[in-house]
Parts: sequence; structure tokens; C-alpha cells
Amino acid sequence: MNAEIIAVGSELLLGQITNTNATYISNQLSELGINVYYHTVIGDNPTRLKQAIEIAERRADLLIFSGGLGPTKDDLTKETIAQHLQAPLVFDEAALTHIENYFAKRNMTMTKNNRKQALIIEGSEVLANHHGMAPGMLIAKGRHTYILLPGPPKELHPMFQYEAKPKLAAKLNENGIITSHVMRFYGIGEAALEDQLADILEAQTNPTIAPLATDGEVTLRITAKAQTQQQADVLIRAEVAKIQSRVGQYQYGINDDSLASKLVEVLCANALTISAAESLTAGLFQSELAEIPGVGDALMGGFVTYTERAKIEQLGIDEKLIEQYGVVSKECAVAMAKAVKAKLGTTIGVGLTGAAGPTAHAGQPVGTIWIAFVIGEQLYTHQLQLSGMRNTNRIRTVKFAYHYILQALRELGYNINKA
Repeated sequence: MNAEIIAVGSELLLGQITNTNATYISNQLSELGINVYYHTVIGDNPTRLKQAIEIAERRADLLIFSGGLGPTKDDLTKETIAQHLQAPLVFDEAALTHIENYFAKRNMTMTKNNRKQALIIEGSEVLANHHGMAPGMLIAKGRHTYILLPGPPKELHPMFQYEAKPKLAAKLNENGIITSHVMRFYGIGEAALEDQLADILEAQTNPTIAPLATDGEVTLRITAKAQTQQQADVLIRAEVAKIQSRVGQYQYGINDDSLASKLVEVLCANALTISAAESLTAGLFQSELAEIPGVGDALMGGFVTYTERAKIEQLGIDEKLIEQYGVVSKECAVAMAKAVKAKLGTTIGVGLTGAAGPTAHAGQPVGTIWIAFVIGEQLYTHQLQLSGMRNTNRIRTVKFAYHYILQALRELGYNINKA
């Protein structure tokens, strides 16, 4: 099966919002082994939408639409598709009751046009909307499958994940199982990773292996097709073992892991605590960790010491050390890491300092970064020379810090799950 994603909304063409829905849907479809060959964006115009549908039907089996299911006059997606499929629109009583209850619970008056959101194409499977009002739809006709989803991501994501995706998986698995497994790497570029795995990638048949680079990370999505889940798992495990034998030292996690979530997982599993003194990252190291549930058992706090004075007054760093080496230096980063560890009594203390840009700082060129951390009594230091924009350098500094800490924990014998 191959798919085309059609996003409907003039606001997308005007650049008022970004089409993040297409990114999300493509990622989800790849997990099912469904190829996405085209992304199309259409304004709120029924004539152009009908033309897009006709073109998509010639080159795709699965057509997924986002947007245009709302109550206003410019929301014309289901009306246009219904007309194209020569199927009437009918009210879905469950959806209508859901919409009426939504307004009643909030003591709001339900206007007549909100009833429009409960209309569905006759014969479609309804995709319940638990985070909004307009339901989605799945329609199978001939060799084509049509899926209609709402535009707001907070409604589209859960609807696709819990309503549409299981139905698609069941349809695909009528003649077998399709399973995906994601391996996540950091500290190695996409080109270098592919070079290390060139013969494996060239020989792939089943499972297939798809590399992807994003935000300094590289992922490999391994997708296997088999008659049973057990057979698919065996195929994937064999491929994972071959890949890990080549580049396993760069792998930090699987599937939905992030560097931050993996670090929190390891810290909590081993009753380790962490604190940070941040200069150029200004709290980003701690903020990313704080997004992970359960981090309160590991993250004890830290300091944002953005200026030289803050480093001296808050952390107690010797003014003479800064005068001698500067704030963008290995010595300053080490002093920051040791100071925050001692002040907060944590297992791990981290110091981050550098010149994020756009101009040089403390006599050091843009992108000069120092990362220092202490685990127990063991000191680690790393220098980076980054070349991105200011905020890109800050984000990459945090990711490299997580990566280096995970590497050090692995070397110290802590269990870092790489399955």
C-alpha cells in the first residue's frame, strides 16, 4: 500500500501555520510499512480539492486528508469527498450527542452550524474524536481507502493513533504482520553510519532498513513482514544484532526514546541524582529533563549562571580562575560542575559553558563549547566546536551533554538498554 497525504486549509498556503500533521502521519505510516510518495496542500477550495483527489487516486491506494471538518463555511473536505464518491452525508447520532454534551457541560450555547460537525459520509467507519468535536472517517471503496482527520494536531494525533492506525494495521495484516523497530543513535552522522552499514543496507530485502537524520541524531527504522508477530520479531532481532555489532557504541535507545528520556530512565533505575550549572544553555539542560515524567527522583536542581558575576557569586568560583582561563574554558566548566555537585549533594554534577553566537565570547570563537561533569569522583570533559546558529548550538550542547553522560555511565558499568 502506498499513501498520499492531502492537507486542506488556506492558512497552510499562507504560511500562517506549519503542516506538522503531514510529518506526524508520515512517521506513523512508516511504522506500518506504508510508503508515502506525495504530500499535497490545498486551500479551502472545493474545485481544487476535487482535482487533487482525482490526481491522488491515480498514484496512491490510501488517501489521508487533514483539516476541513469544522463547522464553518470554508470547512468543505467531507462535502467535497462525499460528492466525489457519490455518497450522501448523514448525521452520526453518537457524534451529535457528543457535541451537544460538550456545549452543555460548559454552559455554552450550541449554534446551528456546529451540527454540521456530526455529519459523516454514509457507509464510513467513524473515528471517534475524544479531544474535540468533529469525528473522523475511514471509507473503503474499490482499491482506495480514504481517511478524513480533523486539522488541529491535538485532535488529529490521538485520533490517528488510537482510531485510524489500528484499523489500517488490521487491514494490512489480513495477509500477515508488519512490524517496525526503531534504533536511535547519537555521536555519529548519517553518512558515517551508512558507510559502516553499507553492505547491510545494500542487501536489505525483509526486513527493510530506513535511515533518517534529524537534529543531530540518526535513526534506523527496521520493518519486517511475516505471517506471525513471532516470525517478524525474529527477523528484526537478527538485523538489530548485526547493526549493533558495527555501531552499537553510538546507540542510546529505541522507538520513542529521546536522549533526555533515556538519561532519566538510567538515572532513576540506578538511584542516581543529577544537578547542573548552566551558562550558554541557560536552563535548557534541566528544562528538557523536566519534561520527562518521574524525573523528580533524579533531578535535584541547578543554577543558571549566565554571567561571570553569577558564576562567582552563586557557585563560588574563584575569580582568579576566571581571570586566568576565561569563562569559556575547560577549567571554568570543571569548576561549575564540581561546585553544583557539592552544593546540591548529587551523584552527578554538570557544567556547561561556551560561546553560542552570533559573536565571539570571552575571546573564544562562536561554537566553542565546554562540557564537564563529575560522576562520583570521576571527572569528564569534552570540547565541541559547533557551527550552527545560536539556538541550534545551545540545543546541540544539551544533547551532546546527555550523550556523553550516558556513554560514561555505560563505561562505568551501568546498564544502558540497547535492545
